[in-house]
Amino acid sequence: MREDQLKLFGFMTALEREWFRLLQIVQGVGSKVALAILSTLTPSELANAIALQDKTAISRAPGVGPKVAVRILTELKAKAPAFAGESINIGLKQELGEGVAAAPISDAVSALTNLGYSRDQAANAVAAALRSAGEGADSARLIRLGLKELAR
Repeated sequence: MREDQLKLFGFMTALEREWFRLLQIVQGVGSKVALAILSTLTPSELANAIALQDKTAISRAPGVGPKVAVRILTELKAKAPAFAGESINIGLKQELGEGVAAAPISDAVSALTNLGYSRDQAANAVAAALRSAGEGADSARLIRLGLKELAR
């Protein structure tokens, strides 16, 4: 909302709205760039890109150059993991149907946290494991791949 104009933005999910707000705290990212990023990447892809520091994925969005992509990665590195676990589960529920594959993901995150890793580290590792293992992976495979990711 500004003096000379009123803009209204709509989102499919509350998670998309939260990512929109989170992206706008980065210097150089306004509403137009935040919308471009969210229309190019899903919330789970964005969380994975930030967790894996993948600047090429973020710079695919129109209006986002390499400098802005690096700034997004550095400024949201500490804030984005809180969204990672939730966005993984929501993304899978949208793709596969309610409740499918959410149990292996939450089991893998739980197992890694029980091994002493923080919830953020565990969620990021499971996100990377899920991307490499595919959507039909069981919790044991996600835990193994997550541990390999954490060992890097």
